[in-house]
Amino acid sequence: MSNNLRNVSKFGAFHVAEARVRNMAKWAGIILFAAVINPTLYLVSIGIGVGSLVNANQGSAGVGGVNYLTFLAPALLASAAIQGSSDEVIFPTMAGFKWYKTFFGMRSTPLTARQISLGVFMGSMIRTVISVVIYWIVLYFFGALESETAWLAMPAALFAGAAMASVMIALAGKIENEDFFFTIVGRFIMIPMFLFSGTFYPLSKMPIFLQFFGWISPLWHATELGRYLTYGYHLSPLAILIHIGVLAAMIVVGLTASFRIFEKRLEK
Repeated sequence: MSNNLRNVSKFGAFHVAEARVRNMAKWAGIILFAAVINPTLYLVSIGIGVGSLVNANQGSAGVGGVNYLTFLAPALLASAAIQGSSDEVIFPTMAGFKWYKTFFGMRSTPLTARQISLGVFMGSMIRTVISVVIYWIVLYFFGALESETAWLAMPAALFAGAAMASVMIALAGKIENEDFFFTIVGRFIMIPMFLFSGTFYPLSKMPIFLQFFGWISPLWHATELGRYLTYGYHLSPLAILIHIGVLAAMIVVGLTASFRIFEKRLEK
């Protein structure tokens, strides 16, 4: 076996991830522009506009002892990571299986179905890292990151992005007809998750029957961890373990399911 074939057999997932990054590079300007302008506009409208009203009504206590923008920052980072990583696994997976069928061409090489799935996931996380770092810098200049440990909001957000991407790549790999898939994902997964995960106010302030959405949401678990890590938001040791455990379980279950789904579709 030649060295090239050995490298593909051993590092196939990295080659798939590299291909995804090279494809993203074609749209680098648009990706970077969106990564800067989206958080800036959002922070001006919600973080500063609405935040000033919240701070004025809450007085010196703020929200959880901090100003509203500081409270909001970990949730915004986690939300950006979830949206970015999900988009970057859903569309390539749909293209690979249905629109352009590139996965079948990849599978005709020494690449395995598992490597293809893992490579797409890794590629999505590379883009997510870039988006989260840029978002964090924007938050910093807006004064949302006041503590010395504010940088820890980034790994918490990336944890959420990885958890959501793992589930979404398995779900996208299972879909053969996308007619209603994007509508369902947008309206019944992303929007409710964003609204009911303690993003704008503590989850405990919501009616108990709506808190369930937060309990199963990677956004809430990552937001809680992010707030704990950045400004000392109170969490018990048990709560910390639960948040970490839920996100880790989503990654393991999601990737394992995606491996099996990719193998089933590519081995036909």
